[in-house]
Amino acid sequence: MAKSNLLCPRSAAALVIQRVTQGQSLNTAFVDISKRLDETQRPLFHQLTYGVIRWFFALESISQQILSKPLKTKDADIQALLLVGIYQLRSLRIPDHAALSETVNASKRLNKQWASGLINACLRNYQRQQKTLEETLAEQTVTEYAHPAWLIEKYQADWPDLWQDILTANNQQPPMMLRVNSREYSQSEYLELLEKATIPGTAIENCPQGILLEQACDVFALPGFVEGAVSVQDGAAQQVVDLLDLQPNQRILDACSAPGGKTCHILERFPNNEVIAVDISQERLKQVEENLSRLNLSANCLAGDASNPQNWWNGEQFDRILVDAPCTGSGVIRRHPDIKLLRKAEDIEQLVGQQQALLDNLWPLLKPDGLLIYTTCSALKQENELQIEAFLQRQPEAMEQLPSRAPARRVSFGYQLLPGDNHLDGFYYACLRHR
Repeated sequence: MAKSNLLCPRSAAALVIQRVTQGQSLNTAFVDISKRLDETQRPLFHQLTYGVIRWFFALESISQQILSKPLKTKDADIQALLLVGIYQLRSLRIPDHAALSETVNASKRLNKQWASGLINACLRNYQRQQKTLEETLAEQTVTEYAHPAWLIEKYQADWPDLWQDILTANNQQPPMMLRVNSREYSQSEYLELLEKATIPGTAIENCPQGILLEQACDVFALPGFVEGAVSVQDGAAQQVVDLLDLQPNQRILDACSAPGGKTCHILERFPNNEVIAVDISQERLKQVEENLSRLNLSANCLAGDASNPQNWWNGEQFDRILVDAPCTGSGVIRRHPDIKLLRKAEDIEQLVGQQQALLDNLWPLLKPDGLLIYTTCSALKQENELQIEAFLQRQPEAMEQLPSRAPARRVSFGYQLLPGDNHLDGFYYACLRHR
């Protein structure tokens, strides 16, 4: 790419933030814009982009107070750049003079040189008023914790004693966790390999293949990654396979399989079991196939709507069904901070309907005495224990089975990890046995 087309980390971050505020997912925008950056600048770009999205509601409030009048819609990139500047002064160790001058210069990379004076004046205004501006954030929960009001209210209603802990955990940088391929190495053997590679890590409690890294690193720096020795997966998701109580020669359905972490984990344990991996997105199913290929595993990958089995099911029932249902993602906001901007309160009803359809329409595919595991990465009861309670009332042949080891705190039905519990993502688990 010609040098003239390259962005700097701050202008690139501003463009991603602009796209997210206009409805695009952070991951999609980030991957697209990162192509216009020199590789050496990507770490700062990542830090700025994720930091601003994580603290968006606080930064936006500050910007409204230091701007004399709101910017026009066509200058949403300059508004985003202002947030990038405030975030640096507020949260990063970059010297103030460098943060200020580089952010001012970034407006020129956006072909809006007129904005350099505005950015300079606003950031200096922030420096002068920082103490007062920060105090105003504490006056409202939305700005203090940088979450939308509707989501705060949901957490407060569901977890009256823990909602502040959840909000705080959502704003933390997520740790990088690994799942060791048990066909290649034990957890302790791989920890030794990491030590030799000077990548410090520790075993994750209750995850026999799980490792928590002290610091995130490039996956290609991990010993044996390309050859399939290890995968990146949060410990919360790793616990799912234990709940499936897998046995040899079982037929298993992973109903919402992309990107394939759980499919691969199942096959690492029992590579000769028949696994059907279904996902509604043909594009995302490619990720499942890529992960299987790297790990030298094989599954039958089918593109289809899991809640409409007649379009893909051959009529043979399953011993085990995993339903990792679409949800609000309210348990994984630390990994996907754009959820705070993109998810809306009215989405919940639609998602609950999708989850219900998956449970109702997949249940007939389960053999008598078979096991269905329902999981979400949500921390909201409506998608979790209340969803399962309603299903058990509708389906007399279903009963909750208590696993030999509880994966998380016991709730009225199933088990709930809240964000940050044991360093893990927020996650819900329910084990249902066919009578």
